[in-house]
Amino acid sequence: MGKPRLLFVSQQFLFPADAGGKIRTAGILRGMKGGLFDITLASPAASGAPERCARELAEICDRFAAWPETRPGFARRSAALVSRLPYSVALDRSTDGRRVIRALLGEGFDLVVADFVHAAVLFDRIPPGAVLFTHNVEAEIYARHAKHARSRFARAVWRGQRRKMAEFEARTLPQFAKVIAVSERDLGFFLETYGVRGAEAIPTGVDLEYFGAGATAPCRAPNAHGGEIVFTGSMDWPANVDAMQFCMDAIWPAIAAARPGAWLTVVGRDPPAALVARATSRGLNWRFTGLVKDVRPYVREADVYIVPLRVGGGTRLKIYEAMAMRRPVVSTSIGVEGLPVEPGNHYRRADRPADFAAEVLGLLDAPQAAAEMAEDAYDFILKRYSSRRVARI
Repeated sequence: MGKPRLLFVSQQFLFPADAGGKIRTAGILRGMKGGLFDITLASPAASGAPERCARELAEICDRFAAWPETRPGFARRSAALVSRLPYSVALDRSTDGRRVIRALLGEGFDLVVADFVHAAVLFDRIPPGAVLFTHNVEAEIYARHAKHARSRFARAVWRGQRRKMAEFEARTLPQFAKVIAVSERDLGFFLETYGVRGAEAIPTGVDLEYFGAGATAPCRAPNAHGGEIVFTGSMDWPANVDAMQFCMDAIWPAIAAARPGAWLTVVGRDPPAALVARATSRGLNWRFTGLVKDVRPYVREADVYIVPLRVGGGTRLKIYEAMAMRRPVVSTSIGVEGLPVEPGNHYRRADRPADFAAEVLGLLDAPQAAAEMAEDAYDFILKRYSSRRVARI
């Protein structure tokens, strides 16, 4: 008798794993591969992508089923903006996707898992016993964008999207037999706000074999006027763009005044041209790498890893990745939200711009203390939050 069969439905192709959701999902599947289930992964894919990523796919599933991935044009994006569905969910609708999922369900899987609430639009109806793996309280992200939007029009758009997403989550999550959250905080929100039953939380994990290999804590003393600072994140994600705008306008001036030779490296795909131009026109010591195959060399060269996020949901994998590479971290409260790390012991927390700059400068001024904190953080996640350990929960 063979293994039970699991169908895992994603609304996005998981490779390259260049965003937090992709990294988390791939890590969970990698930890499950070869275990209890025979895993079929279904997602959209661009032409040739499954062949190019055959090795990566083989590490996370036993079988891959795909439908054509299409880039939405202006007309489709405009229609999504005025849809009754949230913009991002409307863009994930796919006639081909529904056809593929419908055919797969006809094969009779023992368990069906949907990745992100967006994936619900790929089903004709949610199968009995299906599980939803959430990564965020999606409506909360929109609410935070509305709070920090720079214009009245942008605030109105974000508020409208928040309302649509809250309505979509409220009617969709209860249709699943079980909802998995990535933090106890998100779990509480789903239970209290959306009336979800049969929900539970699993912790965020990090691939310690990948990120921890060869990493040593920084103990060098940066030049008195310099220092290497790094931020990682997809720069086509509005939350990361907002973080870098916030850093540029409110945090960096104090760092540059105290250490004029300090540099910030922003690692992530598709940085907005306007943001790059602003850094250049101001003469800032900022580097934008664009898409890289491996973030580790950039993080390992840094004296301090920063997470100045004001918008976000779920948990930020980048925090654990930096800690796995033994980098001292400075973060806002939202940056570490949902993670059981302790300010002062595992990272430095600061929400006001002046405080954030002071914490960064403090770590640059005291490299031995920074190294000790980074080592404590590494030891903390090593014992509790490897992705393989999480996948077994």
